[in-house]
Amino acid sequence: MARLITKEGLKKLQDELEDRKTRLRQEISQAIKEAKEQGDLSENAEYAEAKSQQNENESRIAELEMIIKNSQVVERDDSKKGVQMGSVVKTKYNKTEMEFTIVGSNEADPAASKISNESPLGKAFMGRVAGETVKVATPKGVIEYKILSVK
Repeated sequence: MARLITKEGLKKLQDELEDRKTRLRQEISQAIKEAKEQGDLSENAEYAEAKSQQNENESRIAELEMIIKNSQVVERDDSKKGVQMGSVVKTKYNKTEMEFTIVGSNEADPAASKISNESPLGKAFMGRVAGETVKVATPKGVIEYKILSVK
């Protein structure tokens, strides 16, 4: 099953992949080379650390390649009304206004107000238009968000 992702999210993953394949691989390779030059590898902490970093980097490269391969870019369709992936939703909860960007699950970053289209809040917003009130069940009870605008 394809993972939905925004164009910006895909670009971010591709940039990370390129950085890991070029710059980071070279840095780790250099660290391994320098550690080998120190002699006995069996008790060489620098060598062990560099090899560990190499393993982590190669694992992340494989993960990124799999995510990119299995991702489907979803672009915002401005001809459609309502919240969709890529939408910026301005809401009001109690007397507080908040903005959320709807993104794919791989891009979610609640601290940056990027919520997944698969999260309870993201699901509740999908397809809704400005002026609607959305109810979301949370562990603390049902919360109502008034949608002020959708961009």
